[in-house]
Formats: sequence, C-alpha cells, structure tokens
Amino acid sequence: MSTPSRSASHRSSAGTIRPSVAALVVGAIVALTACSGSSGNQAASDTTGTAAPATSAAPGSTSTAAAGAAALPDPQPGTPPSGATTAMLAEGDSIFHGLKAGGLCQTCHGPDATGTPLAPNLTDATWLTGDGTYAFIQQRVTTGMPKPTPPYSSPMLPMGGAQLTPQQIQSVAAYVYSLSHKA
Repeated sequence: MSTPSRSASHRSSAGTIRPSVAALVVGAIVALTACSGSSGNQAASDTTGTAAPATSAAPGSTSTAAAGAAALPDPQPGTPPSGATTAMLAEGDSIFHGLKAGGLCQTCHGPDATGTPLAPNLTDATWLTGDGTYAFIQQRVTTGMPKPTPPYSSPMLPMGGAQLTPQQIQSVAAYVYSLSHKA
C-alpha cells in the first residue's frame, strides 16, 4: 500500500486543487488589488465567507480564540456604539480580519489595526479626516477615501473593496468604533 505524497495533500482524489487553497490564492490577489491604489474596475469580492481562517496570530499579539483553534490577533473590541450589539462586534471583527464577506480591512490597517504605511491606526482617538463617531465611520466604510491623506499613499475603496451589505457595514463600523473607545 503506497502512502500519498506531501504535495498530494493539496489535491483532492480527482487531482484538482482544493477550494480552500484556491480561496486563499484568490483572497491574496484581491487583497493586493484593493491596496494597490489603482483605479478602474475592481473585481467583486467573495461574499460567501469561505476565506481560510488565520492559522496563527501576529507576533506580539494575543489570541481571541481558544488555544489550538484559529486565532485572530488583538485588538479586543472596546465599548460598542449606542445600538450596536456584541454580535455586531463579532461580525465586524470577522469582516475586518477577512474571515467574512471578503473583508480586506486588515490588509491596509494591519491585523492589529494599529496602521501600516498604507493606512492609519484605528485604535487611538486620532482621526485624520473626521470625528470618529459611529456615523462617520459608517460613511467612511461606505464611500471609501478616494484621495489618501498624507503620509498615506493608498486610497480606500468603497467598502474597502469588498461587497458588504448595509448590516455588514454597520457591524464593521461598530467594531472599528469600539477599537478607539476602550472602557
């Protein structure tokens, strides 16, 4: 009896690439496109929530999941805006970290939301182009940021390049709001 080769673990018995590997490759391409700053038509993001979960937390971060399970990096949500539920914060966290609705927020803002050279920190009280209210954040997610504010070089596409429902916009905005409103 022969044992399967290591490379066969990425293939089904029919010899085709498993959907999880294909989703990972497509997700990487979409993420790079969303933060590229290019104009023109953008491909629709996968909204089925089939993205592969993260397998490890970023260095120096703590896990929000049980040991051994897929881990999301910090930050933990803080105080939700008025009218937001803990279920909305959880959904917003999943969207932010790319586990639901094709969300790409962490690609530009970083997995810990403390910013990158592409986009600002979302965990402090400093907002470069608005007041940081829940309504402002919902509007920014909905319309994006077509002209980046220096020192950042990349525009933010509407809904971060994903195809979000109005409820998903409310959830990710509630999560982002909570990051800068710690108890």
